[in-house]
Amino acid sequence: MNTLNDFNFKNKKVLVRIDLNSDYVNKKIILNQRYKASSITIKELKKKKAKIILLAHQGRPKQRDFTSLEQHCKLLNKFVKVKFIDDIIGEKAIEAINNLKNGDVILLDNIRKLKDEFKGNFSNKFVRTLSKITDIYVNDAFSVSHRKQASVVGFPKVMKHCIGRTMEKELRYLSKLRLRNALFILGGAKPEDNIELLNNRRRILSCGLFGQLCRISTGVNFGAQNKFLKKKIGIVKKNKLKNVEMPMDFAVRVNGKRKELLLSDFPSKYEIFDIGEITIKRYKEEIKKAEVVFMKGPAGECAMKPFCKGTREILKAISRGKCFSIIGGGHLSDAAAKLGIRKIDHISLSGGALLEFVAGKKLPGVEALK
Repeated sequence: MNTLNDFNFKNKKVLVRIDLNSDYVNKKIILNQRYKASSITIKELKKKKAKIILLAHQGRPKQRDFTSLEQHCKLLNKFVKVKFIDDIIGEKAIEAINNLKNGDVILLDNIRKLKDEFKGNFSNKFVRTLSKITDIYVNDAFSVSHRKQASVVGFPKVMKHCIGRTMEKELRYLSKLRLRNALFILGGAKPEDNIELLNNRRRILSCGLFGQLCRISTGVNFGAQNKFLKKKIGIVKKNKLKNVEMPMDFAVRVNGKRKELLLSDFPSKYEIFDIGEITIKRYKEEIKKAEVVFMKGPAGECAMKPFCKGTREILKAISRGKCFSIIGGGHLSDAAAKLGIRKIDHISLSGGALLEFVAGKKLPGVEALK
């Protein structure tokens, strides 16, 4: 697979697929780590005197967060100078591309405004228009490479292509998770995302809502928590849990304070917000023995300080250990930053693509670049 090392970019118009998809609160785009990560490839291409055209998206049509990329451009300018173009394949965009000078960078508008983006072929107007006036395609968005969309799989079919530095780093580090001795710590608020990673080859420590559902699948009745998880009960099958270790105690909220309960103390009228001390100690012992550790999602409700204990202690154990470490998921990445956890080998900025890759699936966007 080609990288930025394999081309001379001087005087070349370079089409770069990046991922700036962000949280959208009160009509405001929230800055995240993807902006800084994307700027690494952009800055390198600028130094190599390329003429750079950025492709990115925000949300999906008809959804609340589906908006233009004007705010994204302002945030990206915190790291590298970029000009926003309120167009994609119209006259305004074509003129802006043709007028680029070496080192210039433009960001076209939300490519999901085009129906052609959802057609993964290379014969649609979107791909035809931009491929004719640009020279090289760069995919620096591993996080969308599980999609069969034009900006991901269409351009590589008709253009010289390579991967950017962010994607190169993701692929290099994530390949280590396919080793047999890797330990997976799976938590977070989306337990359904973890199902793909359940197989007999992986050693898994469960926490978050996922850990609770694992226990429920073995017949545990938590009481109030069972009602809270009613719609999700059943997504974890008992016969899939051969190598999954489950929490032995939990922390509930009583009058705003943390109280720990053993499994024998349930059912309870209180909802669960974290794993307990016994489980934390047990999981830290497993982390000490591991050569590679992957953690996805927090162990508890980190927005509430008393219930960030499980996440904090596990992240500390990972950072202090001798293991090669990767963490994934926006909430866990935010928690690590907030807690001041620095010694993590790689923080993945991907969601669905990360899980599919680790599960052994082929990603269309990666395959198109081979």
